[in-house]
Amino acid sequence: VYGGTFDPVHIAHLAVAEQCREQARLDQVLFVVAARPPHKLTAQHSSFQHRAEMVELAIAGNPAFVVNQMERDRPGPSFTSDTLRQLRHEHAGDELFLVVGSDSVADLPQWHEPEEVARLAQLLVVARPGWPLPSSPPPPFRWQVIDMPLMAISSSDLRRRVEEGRTIRYLVPRAVECYIESHGLYRSGAT
Repeated sequence: VYGGTFDPVHIAHLAVAEQCREQARLDQVLFVVAARPPHKLTAQHSSFQHRAEMVELAIAGNPAFVVNQMERDRPGPSFTSDTLRQLRHEHAGDELFLVVGSDSVADLPQWHEPEEVARLAQLLVVARPGWPLPSSPPPPFRWQVIDMPLMAISSSDLRRRVEEGRTIRYLVPRAVECYIESHGLYRSGAT
């Protein structure tokens, strides 16, 4: 389970997903597009549909990657515990893994229903630039550290680049770059 705003999805997201798939021997990676991330409730986002379509374009051709739009119509904030509960119901026989960045590890105990998150999924922790990995997970979490190169790409930087008229080529898949351009995303006044 790889949740995120994906505004826009970029090559670091895809590299993380592929490294998690390979190292944790996952059958499938679900990209769960967040409708209303609780830590970004006041932030302005592109429409859910734009973000989901960009993820669809980015993962095209990889049968192990799937977009899940379960949070699109869910009222209230997009809490990870609610998403995992629903996925556990829909995929009762499957083991769930949750992809998180090292920047989120310190906040895990403050998440909404952290014990439920820990009960429902093992964490796959990926290092983020400037956020070293702790030596062990905070209780009651279980985790596997995913080994991969640090990639200092952020969606906020990509949005800023587009707004400033700068290139994002090779930072996002070409289909996502074309989608952003054709829909005028991240320009002043666009949503």
